[in-house]
Amino acid sequence: MAKDYIGYQALTDAALRGVVRDALRRIEKQGLIGSHHFYLTFKTHFPGVEIPNFLREQYPDEMTIILQHQFWGLKVKEEQFEVALTFRKLPATLVIPFAALTAFFDPGVQFGLQFKGLEGDSKGAAPFMPPQPVAEQLEAEGVEEEKPEKPTAPAEIVSLDSFRKKP
Repeated sequence: MAKDYIGYQALTDAALRGVVRDALRRIEKQGLIGSHHFYLTFKTHFPGVEIPNFLREQYPDEMTIILQHQFWGLKVKEEQFEVALTFRKLPATLVIPFAALTAFFDPGVQFGLQFKGLEGDSKGAAPFMPPQPVAEQLEAEGVEEEKPEKPTAPAEIVSLDSFRKKP
């Protein structure tokens, strides 16, 4: 296979991160509408990520947050966004660069993206099934998380065509 001097994977990731940025900008202005809500997975030690130390200790590699019922102060900028959530009954503002994202999923419409990232540790920008949400976010929404007996398998990559209605 020929060497890609243009860097199509990086261009694709940047364009798809723009989709996430634009979706967040819409809810920043008008709030969540209908069944839309977002699962955002990001690298906790990525440069520019600002989260409380106890979360970084609990999630040393990756963390998933949910923007659905209990979030506020969403501010979307060109390179990052910030949002306030409650963890262990304490409010915290998180700052997350878009480059730190590894996955985005809107289960309300079965739309998801997975990003390759700088380390090249995942399969590239592709549709995916949602990750497991963090226990604190579920607790903030009044939902008890059941502890699985065995570790769960990683998300399976699926085609968006399987969710589209056939004519």
